[in-house]
Amino acid sequence: MSAQLACLAQDVPVAGTLRVELESATGTVDVALVRAEDGVLHAISDVCSHGAVSLSDGEVEGSTIECWLHGSSFDLRTGAPTGLPATRPVPVYPVTVDGERILVDVDAPHLISKEN
Repeated sequence: MSAQLACLAQDVPVAGTLRVELESATGTVDVALVRAEDGVLHAISDVCSHGAVSLSDGEVEGSTIECWLHGSSFDLRTGAPTGLPATRPVPVYPVTVDGERILVDVDAPHLISKEN
């Protein structure tokens, strides 16, 4: 598969999120589309690596998202944990803005190692 339509740009609020389900080569992937405070759109796994809950229900601050359950936070650009208790990163996905259409490629996740 390749990049697929996730939503329209107007569907993702500034400093907010939108949860979408996209199809990958291996099945359905839950994705949190996030517009950071600077207006940049990001696509990150919607599943917290610590508590296995939806990140799209969390709070966006700067270029991070905070999980609502235990307060873990993740860098929207890399998926790296930026606040405990999470210690494992979450996948981030390439985003393409085509006019008003937001396209995401869930088959090309970026994963960093725990050491990065």
